[in-house]
Amino acid sequence: MTLAAPPGLTLLLTSPRVAPGLLTRDAWHSLDAAAAVLAADVADPLAEAVSASGVAVEALPGEPPALARRLVELAGAGPVVWLIGADGDEGLTDAIAAEVSRLDEPPPVEVLAGSWDVQGARLLDVVAVMDRLRSPGGCPWDAEQTHASLAPYLLEEAQETVEAIESGDREHLADELGDVLLQVAFHARVAQEDAVAPFDIDDVAAGLVAKLVRRHPHVFGESDASTPEEVEAQWAVIKEQERAEKAARAGGPEADV
Repeated sequence: MTLAAPPGLTLLLTSPRVAPGLLTRDAWHSLDAAAAVLAADVADPLAEAVSASGVAVEALPGEPPALARRLVELAGAGPVVWLIGADGDEGLTDAIAAEVSRLDEPPPVEVLAGSWDVQGARLLDVVAVMDRLRSPGGCPWDAEQTHASLAPYLLEEAQETVEAIESGDREHLADELGDVLLQVAFHARVAQEDAVAPFDIDDVAAGLVAKLVRRHPHVFGESDASTPEEVEAQWAVIKEQERAEKAARAGGPEADV
């Protein structure tokens, strides 16, 4: 026999950088036990994912004060889960706090993290912002840039990064590395629009991963290199093999190597 969950309000918070259906076990338990699962907009990605799983989601629109009052009232009668939208439902948590503080016996309220960012998740934000800048309605200057027009900035940012390293200023270094990352994202976004030979940031990242794995057989394969000197020697051999293979594909002078 399954015991009914006690009254209360659960604010389900998820990361916008994680697929909306990938929730923690506790989050799904809370959804399954809820008497009502509510959201400001049932077309929100999280609400749609929860609905697709078979959990009914009802729309409950409204401004924060009135919405908070209604949520607290419902939570007093049974377990309620509120799906926090992609925009964070600004002002709602403050309104809920104000509402429960005026009651003698308010229902319990908790914020439940349904998903967390993994390391590197903010790189998705870089891609999204770069896409916005290059898309119609974005930045006119960004929209007209080409690989050639951006090339001087890549050199400039690389040099400024070297200067930041030499300065020993960690905050400065982090900032300059961000500028270099911008150049990578910018060039990849420009390349995505090329009509002849397009590629995107995923192609760049996939190529990098493949190269790192290929050039580190002592980590990802069966090779043995236990000192920095052995790693450098192995790296040089692998790079030479790569050059020969590239020349062979192109029919160059090293085709017979």
